[in-house]
Parts: sequence; C-alpha cells; structure tokens
Amino acid sequence: MTPVGTLPEVLAVLGAGLAAGVLTSTVGVASLVSFPILLAVGLPPVVANASNTVGLVPAGVSGSYGYRAELREHPRVAWTVVVTCAVGAVGGAALLLALPSSVFEAVVPWLILFTCLLVGVQPRVARWLRSRVGDDVGPRTRMGPVTTFFALLTGVYGGYFGAGSGVMMVAVLGLGLDIDLRVVNALKTLAIFAGNVVAGLVFVTVADLDWRAIALLAAGSVVGGYVGARVGRRLPPTLFRVLVVVAGVLAAVLLLR
Repeated sequence: MTPVGTLPEVLAVLGAGLAAGVLTSTVGVASLVSFPILLAVGLPPVVANASNTVGLVPAGVSGSYGYRAELREHPRVAWTVVVTCAVGAVGGAALLLALPSSVFEAVVPWLILFTCLLVGVQPRVARWLRSRVGDDVGPRTRMGPVTTFFALLTGVYGGYFGAGSGVMMVAVLGLGLDIDLRVVNALKTLAIFAGNVVAGLVFVTVADLDWRAIALLAAGSVVGGYVGARVGRRLPPTLFRVLVVVAGVLAAVLLLR
C-alpha cells in the first residue's frame, strides 16, 4: 500500500473530502468523488473504501447539524433511520471484510453504474408511484414495514460500499413517505452519518486503513458537509444529478479498464 504523501496527492484528497462533504449534504453521492481519488493516489480498493468511510464521518456530523431544524420536524422517522442504517451498516462492513478483494474490484464499477441509473430515473419513478396512490390515502409520516426494510438494505449497501447510498435513501424515503424534500435530504444526511459511524467503527477495529488519507478527507468533509447543508435547499437538483451521472459513468469506465 502506498500512503498519500506528495503535495499533489495531499491537495487532491483534501479537495475530494471537501467536495464529498458538500455532496453528502446534497444529493448523497459523496463516494463517487472521494473513492476514485483514493484509488488514483495508489490505495488498494478495500483499503480505499474503508478509509473513505471513516474519513467522511465528519461530513455527516456537520451536515446533520446544518439540517438540525429539518430533523426536528419528524423525530420518530429520524430515529428509525438511524437505527435501520446503523444495523444495516454492520452487515455491509462484515460483507466487505469477508469477501476477497478481487470480488470487490469486480463489483464496484457495476455498483457505481447502478447508482448512476438510480440518480437518473428516481424523480420519474417517484412521480409515477405517487400518481398511483389514491386521493383517499392520508399523508404518510411514519416509516412502514416496507420502507423500513428497504432502509435497512440501503444501510447494508452503505456499509459495504458507500457510493450512492444517499441517493438510495432519498429514493426509499421519497417513495415511502409524504414529507418535504428538504426533510428527506436531512434524513438522508443523517442516514449516511449513522451508517458511516457504525461501519467506520468496524473498520477501525479490523481493517487496514490509511490514516493520512482519513485525516485529509475528514478535514475537507467537515467543512463541505456544513456548506452542503446550507446550500442544499437552494441549489437546483437537476444540475447535481447530471454531474453525478457523468462523473459516476467516467469512474466506472476507468475502473473497468
């Protein structure tokens, strides 16, 4: 394993942390930026993924703090999200550590492409599903069994490979609940935080980590997470969606080579 050492590598990882922090609090695809950068500076895929998870924990802290007003609007849903994502992340982290690295290298590009597909089609699917709900059905402000189950699966995915887990959580909550999108974004940020904390604790205990990369990611992501929460209510989501799809496809293509 080659640790992050040169000045260009330091600046690249620090900048990736800042960008990833912003994306954590907005569209939830932080690892599509930070994970490829860690690979580019020479970290093996499993080490890069584990280090990325630990390094982005501060983004969840600052982002959740930035969304504190929204999280107070539905505290019961917030706690349900925390628990389901935390439990799921344990399974995802164990899955990452149990599988050989060759399996991880083979799966990652397809996970990224699948995430890009979700980013592109989620708004259309959400509109279609909402059109199927009758007018006599009241607003859903609590997570039912189906929504909770898919939130748990999202937590598993987040613990295994974080890229796009926030987008998945937005889709799950957006389809399963009738609450404002700004609150869904806040809950998504909290979900990423909960999953990263639990998976990060597992990785710190048993995984190989690059602590210099973690420190640089943390320094950048703690600023980016708060900035993202401040601007997340106002920035056009379509622009973020297009940029994420392009970046994700490019990353997947590079990893498949």
